[in-house]
Amino acid sequence: MYDGRRRSRPEIGHLHETDAELLRRAQRGDDEAFHQLVDRHAGGLFKLAFALVGNAADAEDVMQETFLGALKTIRGFERRSSVKTWLCRILSKRAARCHRTKRRHAAVPMENDTERTVATGRKGGIPTSDAVDARLDMTEMIGALSAEHREVVVLRELEGMSYAEIAEVLNVPIGTVESRLYRARQELRSRLEGYLT
Repeated sequence: MYDGRRRSRPEIGHLHETDAELLRRAQRGDDEAFHQLVDRHAGGLFKLAFALVGNAADAEDVMQETFLGALKTIRGFERRSSVKTWLCRILSKRAARCHRTKRRHAAVPMENDTERTVATGRKGGIPTSDAVDARLDMTEMIGALSAEHREVVVLRELEGMSYAEIAEVLNVPIGTVESRLYRARQELRSRLEGYLT
């Protein structure tokens, strides 16, 4: 099981193994190969998780669930897609579940000024930094999208995935990816216009 700690350096012979080679070893029960795959993809997956769920604590939970899910299903992975795409697909499902749970247990609105400062980056309504505020506002705009729209925006714009890769991660046709991305961009554009006026 992945415990969040980086492993000791692999033996010299395994330094330049591809994902496919590590995957083959992991499918045969080699725990070290699985941990090398985890370490190789953890940084990118954390960024993706954070973009999808909006905070570090939930992103860490989603990461743990992703690696547990990968460990449970690794023997059945048929290698029709890349390891990254496979892991992103698992993570996307876990993030969607996390988002649904958060929506069901919506937090009580904040009344405390200290809480508002931590959540918005503003103190007493005065921006602490224009750049920080703009970033927070964009994160908030992306977070306000539906789960389907947020996923395609994050995978395309932040992860740089192709439409085919996104379709594989989300297990939908490419046409669905294109239409979701179009609608998501339209929604973001209208929100941005409202923000700038």
